[in-house]
Amino acid sequence: MGRPARLLPVELCPAPWPEEPSDDRAAETARRLVVNLRAAMNGRTLRAVAADAGMGHVTVQRVLTGQAWPDLQTIARLEDGLDADLWPVRPRP
Repeated sequence: MGRPARLLPVELCPAPWPEEPSDDRAAETARRLVVNLRAAMNGRTLRAVAADAGMGHVTVQRVLTGQAWPDLQTIARLEDGLDADLWPVRPRP
């Protein structure tokens, strides 16, 4: 028996993705990571970012559109390729 499918980040956030915050903590982290990724791309193409990160452009596209939960390896490679911190800092209470 496999693990049940979980909703995607884009499905757990109000539209439009990724502009509106989510009440779901994991989805909000994914959303904020995408906001940071977009800013770090700084006008670069999706394919250029993917090439610098050593991954396929479809992976980057799925992260940007909220169609995937990025794993730690993907995040680390994007951070290295962009020379930027993407993981959101947890807001202080």
